[in-house]
Amino acid sequence: MAATGLGLATGEKRKKRRVLTKRQQKRRANLVAFSFIAPNFLGFAVFTLGPIIFAFALAFMHWDGSNPIEFAGLANFFELFRDRAFQAAFWNTIIYTVFSVPLTMACSLGLAMLLNKKIFGRDFFRAAMFFPYVASLVAAAVVWNMLFNPEMGPVNMILYTMGVDPKNLPGWAADKDWAMVTIILFGIWKQAGYFMVIYLAGLQGVNRELYEAADLDGANAWQKFWNVTLPQLAPTTFFVSVMLTINSFKVFDQVYMITQGGPGTSTLVLVYHIYNEAFISWDLGYSSMVALVLFVLVLAVTLIQFRYSRSLD
Repeated sequence: MAATGLGLATGEKRKKRRVLTKRQQKRRANLVAFSFIAPNFLGFAVFTLGPIIFAFALAFMHWDGSNPIEFAGLANFFELFRDRAFQAAFWNTIIYTVFSVPLTMACSLGLAMLLNKKIFGRDFFRAAMFFPYVASLVAAAVVWNMLFNPEMGPVNMILYTMGVDPKNLPGWAADKDWAMVTIILFGIWKQAGYFMVIYLAGLQGVNRELYEAADLDGANAWQKFWNVTLPQLAPTTFFVSVMLTINSFKVFDQVYMITQGGPGTSTLVLVYHIYNEAFISWDLGYSSMVALVLFVLVLAVTLIQFRYSRSLD
């Protein structure tokens, strides 16, 4: 009996040692994993997470970057309702998003469907359509301003030769009624090629048997597009819509390069307004409040898109 008891005790000790060994192995594996993650996370924490948290806190402060920080409470938030520039920037951002997102999606999908066919020079045209996305923004903006110059631009010259009265020629970036149109057209031209590539990838996954079945049923080109292509591209379309919406709310660079928010406030958008308040007026607290509003707006729109996508499923 004693020998049996001694054997059981020894067996239990061995099991405990095995358990401890497995725990030690798991800890070592976790330490190895964390050692690989740590450098990237430290960079993220120092250069991204930390500034984001500081910006959220700064939204409730007064600070010009040199004097001591003062607590402001909700003063910056109430200032939004008195700031006409913020109101103009808010609605201009909404207008830009409402028009640029669906138009860019339509152009990207149209280009993808056209260049998905076996046509002469297909590879060249794919590269040409993608080129604006990778081209230097400064160079693209300079060329765009030359093309849409109200007095000597080729676009207005073409419109003039088509019979448009010189008095009715668009002023484009120099006209407050046409400046936003110019920015929207530039955004479509700059981004369409990138999202065309995404749609091309999505088209490669469309089941060809569905097209064959549609042909047997006598479906025309529009019916095949509406009932076969679009449903099959639903995940791709959802991704493109989310990315385009976020990019549209963050639009800044093309406004800065083409119109600087003018004429007046006709093309002033939220990110450009944040830039003005932070680095021109040096009101860092108020600019952080505008940034917080932009963050909440983008988050709300993105969540609505995700919920709508789930309801379709």
